[in-house]
Amino acid sequence: MDGGLNVEAPTVVFRSRRRSDCDDRAFVLAAVGIASVISAEGGEFGLEVEAADGAKALAHLQQYESENRPAPPPPPPPRLYPYAWVGCLIYVAWLMGVAYAISNGLVRLDAFDTGELDAARVQSGQWWRAWTALTLHLDGPHLAANLGAGIWFGYLAARQIGAGSAWFLIVNGAALANLLEGLYALPTHRAVGASTAVFTALGLMAAHSWRERFGLPQRWAKRWGPLVAGVILLGWTGSAGEGTDLVAHVAGFLVGTLLGATAALPLPRHALGRAPQWVPGLAACASVAIAWACALAS
Repeated sequence: MDGGLNVEAPTVVFRSRRRSDCDDRAFVLAAVGIASVISAEGGEFGLEVEAADGAKALAHLQQYESENRPAPPPPPPPRLYPYAWVGCLIYVAWLMGVAYAISNGLVRLDAFDTGELDAARVQSGQWWRAWTALTLHLDGPHLAANLGAGIWFGYLAARQIGAGSAWFLIVNGAALANLLEGLYALPTHRAVGASTAVFTALGLMAAHSWRERFGLPQRWAKRWGPLVAGVILLGWTGSAGEGTDLVAHVAGFLVGTLLGATAALPLPRHALGRAPQWVPGLAACASVAIAWACALAS
């Protein structure tokens, strides 16, 4: 392809410091019937064609460039926080501790009446029930199910956001969901259990992963995958079983989703990343302790 071309006013359609780049594009033009010459001047190579073929050659080269654009570099791996298991241990200690204290008579025998989510009493101002109800369970299987699911989703959320930050958002997000349900449910509605916190953790984890990937050059399936998976898990695990409080599960998931998406934004993410994790972790424990203090004093 070099030489043998008689051009009076050649048009340069491509330049590069590497001859191999010109060779590749000369081959592309030859494939569509456009003759070309590679010239060298001042340490740079140029691909020349006859003036009449200039526009056509440029169009083919632009198409070649668009089809052979290098793939974007893979996104950096997300930050993963250590010691995610610490929050899970404290979660287990809270639920097991409350269950042990009630079953062994270490607290008032009317603890369920004092701490359950009673819509009529929430509507009359007993806001602390939104927190205390999270720590109460009807029986062993109810407790075991919420322990298992809460440990798993809480651990994954803590790896993304930090043990203290994640559990602060889980506990208080679940309490907010309980509070909303208590305020707007029928006065006869009553509920207990940490399942609201379980689905708050699920929403937190799913939305945080989704928001972190939102601006990355990825297929929509990868970008939206965490959120879609979270909704599927909500439908699969949050609507089964007799007596399931579906409203609480959906409310917890929605609150967790809002918190997770917000926590992944640059400013909140930077703030959460700088804070010592024991600070929000202690605040999460304090919120439950204060709620129980209010309940037992009422």
